[in-house]
Amino acid sequence: QVQLVESGGGSAQAGGSLRLSCAVSGDTRSSGCVVWFRQAPGKEREGIARIYSSTGKLAYADSVRDRFTVSVDNAKKTYYLEMNSLKPEDTAMYYCAAPGGIRCRIDRPDDFDFWSQGTQVTVSS
Repeated sequence: QVQLVESGGGSAQAGGSLRLSCAVSGDTRSSGCVVWFRQAPGKEREGIARIYSSTGKLAYADSVRDRFTVSVDNAKKTYYLEMNSLKPEDTAMYYCAAPGGIRCRIDRPDDFDFWSQGTQVTVSS
């Protein structure tokens, strides 16, 4: 069983920074693919960043590219989402997720069987 435990988040002012952590345990797939999602009230869940721990390959949604950075510490099996230049529209619940199968598509929440508990990020103007 795969478990993802998320920490970090909280509140920040526009232009500020926050960092989220996602500690992964259990039998993950060898690719080590993890995607960060977020969901604002009344909106669909949005995949914003993806990383493969095996290759370091990255992908970002347009909404966060050049502001957010995803990384991984393979020794700790912990993934990070560094969020800079925060905007009020970044306010949402944030989750990290790992797939149970081969597919790990940033725009397909259905690919993911294992989810963190979520953490709230609130950005004020």
